[in-house]
Amino acid sequence: MTRVFAYCRVSTASQTTDNQALEISSAGFVIEAQRIITECISGSTQALRRPGFKRLLDRLERGDVLVVTKLDRLGRNAMDVRASVEWLANAGVRVHCLALGGVDLTSSAGRMTMQVIAAVAEFERDLLVERTHQGLARARKQGKALGRPAALSETERFEAIEKLKAGVSVAEIARTLKTSRQTIMRLRATQGAQGPT
Repeated sequence: MTRVFAYCRVSTASQTTDNQALEISSAGFVIEAQRIITECISGSTQALRRPGFKRLLDRLERGDVLVVTKLDRLGRNAMDVRASVEWLANAGVRVHCLALGGVDLTSSAGRMTMQVIAAVAEFERDLLVERTHQGLARARKQGKALGRPAALSETERFEAIEKLKAGVSVAEIARTLKTSRQTIMRLRATQGAQGPT
């Protein structure tokens, strides 16, 4: 007999998985309460590293069905979703996604859908990288400073170097300039100025 499981995930404690469970039930899936796995964990966490999802994988057997409302419940991005679906397919578990019309992602049509989604995700990632590089090039061309702003102004850097040369401790200089000891130590290393720590 085929067992049906549901995996419902939310990202924050202020959210609830009730709507996902209701959506799965409304789609005609009858799932026993102990087979509805709920989890509150960020979507940025890889699916196979989520405690609830790992518990679910331990319970699933060949011939079982797993239902999710949306693809993002199964992974943090298209590649993660694909890895999760492939793992489940290899274990003999069918995966249904309601947002895709309830298609079984382990079927031929489902695998084709996953390939299209993966291709679109890769295309979007490439576009993002391309736009980022173009933006950085434009900023450089306009003479904008890139990266984190300097911890010390030119005047403060000069003052710190002079104090290091005079033998003032790194901790004292950091307190005076309201910065970290690491900033002063990095300055000392780049200037070759030595002083007590």
